[in-house]
Amino acid sequence: MNATRKSAASTEAQLVLENLKEAVAQALEKKRRLGQYAVIWKDGKPVLTGDDAPKTAETQK
Repeated sequence: MNATRKSAASTEAQLVLENLKEAVAQALEKKRRLGQYAVIWKDGKPVLTGDDAPKTAETQK
């Protein structure tokens, strides 16, 4: 079986990606307005962001 890979995403895939980005942005904004922390992925590691984020050993250094 030979699998070929397209170099560019289809129009449908691009639309799905844009909708996912918008949904995540809305969820993060809602958490920010409510004063809740969020866990995001940054530099290959999960990071707690927000004023009420629990303190971890890495953030206390």
